[in-house]
Amino acid sequence: MGRIASHIVEAAAVGAVPAALAACAVAGVEQAALLSMAVVVLSLLLFFAGYEKGRPRLRDTMPVAVLAALGAAGRILFAPIPSFKPVAAIAIVAGAVFGRRSGFLVGALAALASNFFFGQGPWTPWQMYAWGLTGYLGGVLAAVGAFGRTPVLLGFGFLSGILYGLVLNLWSIIGFYHPQTLAQAALVYAAALPFDVVHGLSTSFFLAMLYAPWKRKLDRVKRKYALV
Repeated sequence: MGRIASHIVEAAAVGAVPAALAACAVAGVEQAALLSMAVVVLSLLLFFAGYEKGRPRLRDTMPVAVLAALGAAGRILFAPIPSFKPVAAIAIVAGAVFGRRSGFLVGALAALASNFFFGQGPWTPWQMYAWGLTGYLGGVLAAVGAFGRTPVLLGFGFLSGILYGLVLNLWSIIGFYHPQTLAQAALVYAAALPFDVVHGLSTSFFLAMLYAPWKRKLDRVKRKYALV
């Protein structure tokens, strides 16, 4: 039962955010920004609590902490190039090697840590969720063998940049812009699309450079120390 309950909590944490955004859009909720913020924060807390409930050992959490730190450092290093960042790629690698939960945590923690440099704000939980979702989906796809083909890996890397933009833009549109027509909402996406494309291309680039060598090394670490 504990394992089933854990999966239910995990599914709720991941799925609650898009469900809440969709509900706010359909119902035309005026305080959508506040409501959706509450949902995304609760979702993050649920996910972290679910991971903690599994009582991970210190040696299980170390790779998550190290990879999240590398993601944060990489984002800071490439800050002069707009939207060019390795966070999503590192989260995907983490998910592929250590599982979907670790992928989520690496993406979320990298966003939180790097925003101590870029500035914390109401966008932080959304960035944590969006990059966490990228790592989570990367772990799911790797578990079914999808990343055995390089084009699939790189294609997912590109789509992850679009997905990140989709989440952040949808939050902005529903929470603040309140467009009256789909055309007005599309204008917001159109303005952000070049940045999302660069983000997707950079994720594919970093995956092409890092995925194979990092995965080999991390797989050896995982076997050597019997990590989960």
